[in-house]
Parts: sequence; C-alpha cells; structure tokens
Amino acid sequence: MESTETAALGRICFIGLGVMGFPMAGHLANNGHQVTVYNRNVEKSERWLKTHTGKFIRKLRDAAQCDVIISCVGDDNDLRSIYLGEEGLINQLRKGSLIIDHTTASASVAKELFEAAQERNIGFLDAPVSGGQQGAENGALTIMCGGEEKDFAKAEPLLKHYSRAATLMGHAGSGQLTKMANQIAIAGLVQGLAEALHFAEQADLDPQQVVNVISKGAAQSWQMENRHKTMIAGDYEHGFAVDLMRKDLSICLREASNNKARLPITALVDQFYAEVQSMGGGRWDTSSLLARLKR
Repeated sequence: MESTETAALGRICFIGLGVMGFPMAGHLANNGHQVTVYNRNVEKSERWLKTHTGKFIRKLRDAAQCDVIISCVGDDNDLRSIYLGEEGLINQLRKGSLIIDHTTASASVAKELFEAAQERNIGFLDAPVSGGQQGAENGALTIMCGGEEKDFAKAEPLLKHYSRAATLMGHAGSGQLTKMANQIAIAGLVQGLAEALHFAEQADLDPQQVVNVISKGAAQSWQMENRHKTMIAGDYEHGFAVDLMRKDLSICLREASNNKARLPITALVDQFYAEVQSMGGGRWDTSSLLARLKR
C-alpha cells in the first residue's frame, strides 16, 4: 500500500538506465513509488522490469504524463535533446512538475534548463552524484544540488532512497560546479596513489604492506581503501571508466577557463588519461593510471 508521502510525490519517470540510473530507479520502485522508465535502448527498460515493479514507455514524450522527471544521461547535448525545443519535455510537462537531473554536465546547461523550466513554472534541480556504480547499487550516493530550496525540499524524500547525503549547494548550476570540484580532487588523488604504488614496487617493497602502513596515517583516502588491491593486481575491468572521467575533466577545464581557476594537476592528469585511452583502456577504471606508469 502506498504511503501518504509516496502518493503525494506522484508518478515518477526515470530517464536513462545506465550503470547508475538502473539501480537508482530500482531503489525508487523498491520503496513503493510509481516508477515509469525510459531508455533509448528498449531492451534495458525490459530488463529493468524483470526485477522491479513499474512500467516503461517507448516514446519520450509520454514522460510528460508524470509529475516528477529524473534523468541520468550522457552529456549537455542529451539534456538539450530531452528537455528543450518544441518537442522537449519542458514544453510538455504540467505546471508544478519537478525535474531532477543527475547527469554530470556543464553548469551552463544546468542554468539554461533551470531558466527554461522557470518560465513554465516547473522546478529544476541539477543534482550530479558521486559514489559510482557501487554507490548507486548500495543506495549510498552523495548528491550535490543546485536550484531553489522549495524544489530541493520536494526532491529530498526521493533522493534519500539512493543517497547517504544530499545537499543543496546554492543557485542553479551549483550542483554541477561542486561535482567538478569532486572530480578535480579525485584526479589528483588517484595519480598520487598510482605513483606511490609504483614507487613501492620499484623500491622492492611489498605494496600491500606499504598500504597497510600508510593507510593508517594522513595518506589514507577512499581511493586507497577501495582501489589499492585491484591496482596491485592489475585489474581494471570495473568501476568508473576512463572515457567518462575524461568527459568530466573536460567540463572542469572548460569551466576553469571561464572562471580563471588554475588547474595544472588536473590538466596533466587529463593527459595521462588520454595515454591510458591510447593503450586501449578507455573502459578501464580510473585507477588504471598505474598501468600507464608500468608500461
């Protein structure tokens, strides 16, 4: 039976059933929400329905019948295609509807969508996530949001189903800007960890023993805790893909050019990831920076 809270939020359409969206939509369905899913590849929608209660639509315009639209797609162009223009959802949705976008995209497209939604009296939150596939599957993502407080308050009961923390960072675009800071920090951390493990091996130390020791001090990080074993084993067929990280870093570097931020390490690590791609590692986990050092 639906709870009062669930019923009040109405029908939800989740757009994009990739490695993140698939489990995120599942958490909503598992918590009693009326979930409709849409994916360009219909087979993914059909596969989602085999393990979750809900329905799927074949045509994107049918999403306009829902009260809340949640998207997790590829990039700025995907978002403009879904939401803008005469056939875009913003022109089809009812007034008072809410859009929550989990795509990692530019701050400029977030502001563009927010302004278009405002003209139609539709709420819009840019809400990129951190935590990767594992975080999505475990319902433990970190979500950074940009938009208005009233829309965040409406969205928060939904976000809690697949996050451990959701924070309103400020005006439209602030969520995307915070995600950029997140990716900038990760890039430097992963490169530092890769160099530390490479140095340990070159110095004839046991890299696992080194990690056991230094992880007890100031060097400890999420990357060290969760990636050191697979890095030592040379296993990169998992996790957050290098191709996606390069997409994210390109967004960071473009924004830095606009706001005059200086990102020398980020720019360097971006080029290191380009080398990993040239090694055939575009789908490898971002921790594969170590593989580049061991060539």
